[in-house]
Amino acid sequence: MTLRRFWILVDELARMSLRADASRFYFGYIWWILEPLLYVGVFYFVFEFLLESRRADFLAFLMCGKLTFVWFSKSVVQASRSIVASKGLISKIDLPKALFPLASVQEGFYRQLSVFALLMVFLVVNGYPMQDGWLWMLPVMLVNYLMIVGASLAGACLVCLVFDFSLLISLAMIFLLFTSGIFWDVRALPDPVMAEWVVVLNPLAFIIDAYRQVLMLGQVPDLLHLFVLGLVSAGWCALMLLIMRRSSQFLALRAITA
Repeated sequence: MTLRRFWILVDELARMSLRADASRFYFGYIWWILEPLLYVGVFYFVFEFLLESRRADFLAFLMCGKLTFVWFSKSVVQASRSIVASKGLISKIDLPKALFPLASVQEGFYRQLSVFALLMVFLVVNGYPMQDGWLWMLPVMLVNYLMIVGASLAGACLVCLVFDFSLLISLAMIFLLFTSGIFWDVRALPDPVMAEWVVVLNPLAFIIDAYRQVLMLGQVPDLLHLFVLGLVSAGWCALMLLIMRRSSQFLALRAITA
């Protein structure tokens, strides 16, 4: 299978899954934006009204963080289970195993495009002017996408090996939820050294901060950090694709017996 045909198949599987998912719900495609907004609404109520956040821009701050996190966490969790979930097909046809997590990631990407469009409309309505600097979102989104692909491929392999990893991946997302600066500002940490280590050790915290820098403050993100993170993520993706290609039969056997 050529690379072009492979990506066409990935994209087609993602679109088919989107249509099938929308057909199961009364609101259909509206859930693409309604679900993440409900997440934001719950956390906004807790932190704004119960814990009394002192940020005047807390809703915009929370939306930039939470909507980004939902894209990452939901895509990785679903993609990690995609090979095992497709074991019926895998037992009949010899397909590249990376096909399934990549299709799941692509599905999440299509959903996120509508979510980001809604976020931009919300920011404009609430006084954040649309400007040329918002174009810096594109490289940030690209690196974000590569991070999701890399984590998803690794997660899919681990879940094939031992299905219990699916639970550990979900727990890891809860850990990231509270350590990625979704409800608090990484730049507001009292110790600058600690803030620097947070964004180094947790790439998701850096990505979330980069979105806020671009959309809320109209600033250029740390391009060197972004480039290095993108380079590492791309290298990791290539490594995982190579591993999955060479261990295709082994992964198929583990998935079928899972």
